[in-house]
Amino acid sequence: MLENLKQYQIVLASKSPRRQELLHGMGVDFTVLTKETPETFPPDMPLDEVPKHLSLQKSLAFSDDELPTGYLLVTADTVVISEGEILGKPKDAADAFRMLEQLSDRVHHVVTGVTVRTVEKTESFSAISQVTFAPLEKDEIDYYIVHCQPFDKAGAYGIQEWIGYVGISGLEGSFYNVMGLPTQRLYQVLKGF
Repeated sequence: MLENLKQYQIVLASKSPRRQELLHGMGVDFTVLTKETPETFPPDMPLDEVPKHLSLQKSLAFSDDELPTGYLLVTADTVVISEGEILGKPKDAADAFRMLEQLSDRVHHVVTGVTVRTVEKTESFSAISQVTFAPLEKDEIDYYIVHCQPFDKAGAYGIQEWIGYVGISGLEGSFYNVMGLPTQRLYQVLKGF
């Protein structure tokens, strides 16, 4: 599948092992190349638009010299939005606990922005999933933080880990979006390159 991609060298600009796993699972061969980019956005930007904006920033950090003809670059950014706040990656265990306590017994949104870019074409999109957590007890949150160390995950959790198995009571939208890459939507976009 995606025979059209054979004309490109695919580059995923993400250190996320989950994104790498998901793109491999889609049958895409790629290399990983990352750049540190500031994750800034206008303060008045609607929160649902932030991930798409950040994915485009990450993409544009690669100059045309770094993205020559024949390359296709994929960048992404995922945020958890709860109670009108973006929950990024936790700074430490206390921050992770605060986030998980905020998500407990509530519905939140996970938004992933993705940018696919070649020298000739750029396409950005975002996907939104609604996630419902059952009530979490303090010792369950502590157990998860100690055993899974969710410090590299937006909102301090991974849906594919213990907390997802025992804590998530509902999901509307893409499961893989919550993991960090809306694979079905990305597949449709890649078909157009």
